[in-house]
Amino acid sequence: ALIPSAETHLDVWPIRVPAATYRGSGPRERGHRRHLSLHRHRERGKEGQVLHRSKRGWVWNQFFVIEEYTGPDPVLVGRLHSDVDSGNGNIKYILSGEGAGTIFVIDDKTGNIHATKTLDREEQAQYTLTAQAVDRDTNKPLEPPSEFIVKVQDINDNPPEFLHGPYYARVAEMSNVGTSVIKVTATDADDPTYGNSARLVYSILQGQPYFSVEPQTGIIRTALPNMDREARQEYDVLIQAKDMGGHMGGLSGTTQVKITLTDVNDNPPKFAQGVYAMAVSEDKVPGEEVGRLKARDPDQAENGLVDYRILEGDGMNLFEITKDSETQEAVIKLKKTVDFETKRSYTLKVEASNTHIDSRFAAWGPYKDTTIVKISVEDADEPPTFMAPGYNFEVEENAPAGTLVGRVHAKDTDIMNNPIRYMIPRYTDLEEFFTINTEDGIIKTTRPLDREAQAWHNISVSATEIGGHHQDAKVRVNIKVKDVNDNAPEFAAQNEVLVCENVSPGKLIETVSATDKDEMAHRQHFHFSLAPEVANNHSFSLKDNRDSTASIFVIRKGFSRMTQDVYHLPIEINDNGVPPMSSTNTLIIRVCSCDSKDTILSCNVEPFILSAGLSTGALIAILACIVILLAIVVLFVALRRQKKEPLIVFEEEDIRENIITYDDEGGGEEDTEAFDIATLQNPDGANGFLPRKDIKPELQYPMCPGLRPIGNSVDVDDFIKTRISDADNDPTAPPYDSIQIYGYEGRGSIAGSLSSLESVTTDSDLDYDYLQSWGPRFKKLADLYVDREG
Repeated sequence: ALIPSAETHLDVWPIRVPAATYRGSGPRERGHRRHLSLHRHRERGKEGQVLHRSKRGWVWNQFFVIEEYTGPDPVLVGRLHSDVDSGNGNIKYILSGEGAGTIFVIDDKTGNIHATKTLDREEQAQYTLTAQAVDRDTNKPLEPPSEFIVKVQDINDNPPEFLHGPYYARVAEMSNVGTSVIKVTATDADDPTYGNSARLVYSILQGQPYFSVEPQTGIIRTALPNMDREARQEYDVLIQAKDMGGHMGGLSGTTQVKITLTDVNDNPPKFAQGVYAMAVSEDKVPGEEVGRLKARDPDQAENGLVDYRILEGDGMNLFEITKDSETQEAVIKLKKTVDFETKRSYTLKVEASNTHIDSRFAAWGPYKDTTIVKISVEDADEPPTFMAPGYNFEVEENAPAGTLVGRVHAKDTDIMNNPIRYMIPRYTDLEEFFTINTEDGIIKTTRPLDREAQAWHNISVSATEIGGHHQDAKVRVNIKVKDVNDNAPEFAAQNEVLVCENVSPGKLIETVSATDKDEMAHRQHFHFSLAPEVANNHSFSLKDNRDSTASIFVIRKGFSRMTQDVYHLPIEINDNGVPPMSSTNTLIIRVCSCDSKDTILSCNVEPFILSAGLSTGALIAILACIVILLAIVVLFVALRRQKKEPLIVFEEEDIRENIITYDDEGGGEEDTEAFDIATLQNPDGANGFLPRKDIKPELQYPMCPGLRPIGNSVDVDDFIKTRISDADNDPTAPPYDSIQIYGYEGRGSIAGSLSSLESVTTDSDLDYDYLQSWGPRFKKLADLYVDREG
């Protein structure tokens, strides 16, 4: 069996465990069980006899090697020996497993195992190897493989480390001594189960006497009472962790701990001054800022919040205090206007107090402070002030121009007391009904006023101080026009009254009422009566109801529309005013046709039969026919007179059969019935070109002189077309619709055109010699014009 050698080197000790310990523990342990053969030792007893140690069974499985060995030679880990090895070199030892051949090597003859490299327990704490003895020649195993472990023995080669440093902690100021702040923890890579290499002790190197640390746990605690954040807020503490139980020779590591004191409300607010002076101008309006002050509290966040209030003072009703949430300042504002001339200074007592009080430090209070604020009022150039906020005046209507309406009064409240100038802004009195005295403010009328046209006049009056900054003030003036009874009453409604022909006597047909543009006095009413000229009529009567109404009754039996269909009843209305005014109003009563139930059928005037047997409608129709006939005759005569006699009476021959008079001016382009105008169409238009006649041409064409037809060589058709073309191309010619229509005389005519419309000259400029060539039919005409020319 393979056995470890009894020889040892340095600290490498094979572990021998009695086999009885592993019996029954498993097949692996039982398979590794070996009998250890030792050289027989002779021991002598007390009596000198030789004792022989009997052979015992042992189990081995572990070797140890120290880490970080840096000697010049490989370190001997242990020695393997088989009891079949007789020392003749026939046995070969083989090593396999973790690190075999690289870290661990074995002498195949002696079985010595060496470590060729420095080992680090923190990298690998143990290695599992397998040893076997084989025949050197045949490599036949002589022993079954035997597994064993090589453990790396730890040394103190790693200092403690704070893996989570640096640390940051917070603790409330004024905390009690021993208050836990934070726990720091260091780790050591050495074996905690072997020696004191990983046994750590904590200590404080920096931060005393404010803080301390527990050596075994690393908990940092406060060491001083009443640490004040306002005095010092941050502390840098240095903590050390040392292994070997803190003894000399141990390794150590340090970490930084930054400790911040958090705030508590342990300070009251404090005003920097006992008295604050401020000033406000008297022209400031309510809501404007007067000044600011601040009570400082060194605490932070909500512990430093401050509220302000006015405790007392003669200006409590004129000033108010608010807080600027951003700057924590007290803002004093004007609550009501102040007057320099009335009071020139005010005093306020202001208190500042903490919003949140910490009950732990309530006994340190009070958490408030007070100060005095003195506010002086500054004089300002103020506008004039009217003695009343508004004025109401009355003036009678129809009062003559210059009538006194009233007086407004304003004064300068400043010390200078400048004089005042008054005026009425024109935009408030566009029609200039009133005028005002610029010096004393007396308002008068410029013309009589009519209450019925405008009962109230609302104007403004401006008062401006003379000198200074010319500031002005305005006041409202309401002027009421008092009523004068200058309008007569009249009917409230102008309606016709309809009455049946068969109405019964005494029947009420209408109740009339009146209205008056003037104001009616209390218990004043209108009085109604028939006009004197109809007071004794036999058709209608009137009853005054003494309530500003009157009833109209019928006093006769029946009416006839044939006799009279409309009645006019004048009624006098009196308003009983001062002075009394009355008017006569006419009530129109129309007689209508009714049925037996007094339902009105018709109120129109119907035609009736005259004694001659003809109705009015028939007579009107006859007269209309007569008028139409007369108009036709007059028109016919007028047309006849417009016809002119021929200028020339031809004695030798009658040419009426060749002259046709056309009184038709033409219907334009759409007229195709009177004449055949096909021969007069524009030849240029047939080719797609139509000259514009509604705009001014860009080029001015020269006037084409009239062409003289020579004898029989000129065709009238060509002549007309030439003239049409000239007219179309002439920008000064009228539009196409105004071209005269020339009757076509046919081809072969020896006569030219009789028209001279295309001429651009007067008769006196024309040469009529060409008429001699027209033939005998125009001889008389040629003689006539030639003679005239001569």
